Amino acid sequence: MPHDGNAAYGHKSFKRSAGHFTDRITADGRDGWPVEAGRYRLVVSRACPWASRAVISRRLLGLEDALSMAVTDPIQDDRSWRFTLGPDDRDPVLGIRFLAEAYDAREKDAPGGVSVPALVDVPSGQLVTNDYQRITLDFATEWTALHRDGAPDLYPRESRDEIDTVMAEVYQDVNNGVYAAGFATDQKEYEAACAGVFRRLELLSRRLEGQRYLVGDTITEADIRLFTTLVRFDAVYHGHFKCNLWKLAENPVLWAYARDLYQTPGFGDTVDFDHIKRHYHQVHTGINPTGIVPLGPDLSGWRAPHDRERLGGRPFGTGTPPGPVPAAEQVPDPTP
Repeated sequence: MPHDGNAAYGHKSFKRSAGHFTDRITADGRDGWPVEAGRYRLVVSRACPWASRAVISRRLLGLEDALSMAVTDPIQDDRSWRFTLGPDDRDPVLGIRFLAEAYDAREKDAPGGVSVPALVDVPSGQLVTNDYQRITLDFATEWTALHRDGAPDLYPRESRDEIDTVMAEVYQDVNNGVYAAGFATDQKEYEAACAGVFRRLELLSRRLEGQRYLVGDTITEADIRLFTTLVRFDAVYHGHFKCNLWKLAENPVLWAYARDLYQTPGFGDTVDFDHIKRHYHQVHTGINPTGIVPLGPDLSGWRAPHDRERLGGRPFGTGTPPGPVPAAEQVPDPTP
């Protein structure tokens, strides 16, 4: 999630920064960064939908032992993401207080700001990549030697063209569209973005009416990318970003689809609604100057039956669900 000073939110037109650091960690190490167990650290915020993609992918593929993870405080200050959730307000592995220190170790004053997800080389303390569009695709395709037994194929070769098309539409209109609406600075800009969000959601609802997942009969990268926006929709995008033509819970197909994924191991067990709500409402001071965090919405419905099994489908293909969440990475369950 790119950062440009909290006070700027809501006061200037929104433009999504591209990842400046686009090196890739690959099986053959062609960019100088070979896949290697224990070498890298994934830095995320549980509030951020872009980072949450990486958290879900890492868990589904069973990369927890090979790739450690640092979770930032959901509340940024103007130095961006900070490690204040652990002892001494430092990341215990990287030894730094701010993610910006890993960026500076790679390149001082780099353009694009400090964003998550970020992969950091532990031995050197340098940022390797913040290319949020590529990181999870590489987890699925380049990190295969370190996948768990039974890991699903999240980016199957035979379906990549269709997955890429769906992901591009979801990115433009939904993942990014909610931000374009929320950070709009004039009425026309807001209305165009908000209408685009709901136009795409209606098309996705029709697509998902007769099939359990977006592409094929198994979970793919496309589902991960849609889920991270849907799970935040009623909690923050509906009110905070004014995407309020209807709530997710008012669309029977998308609400059932989102609950199906939420209840699938690897999805809901990575979601921290407290981090999500506090980040959006307390960091975006240009939109919410009081910093008040709403009490709602009621989250109990996330565990309600979804009845999507009737559509068939095999969540993990020929694979198996991931095991229990590591104790150190468990999040509070808001839906007991």
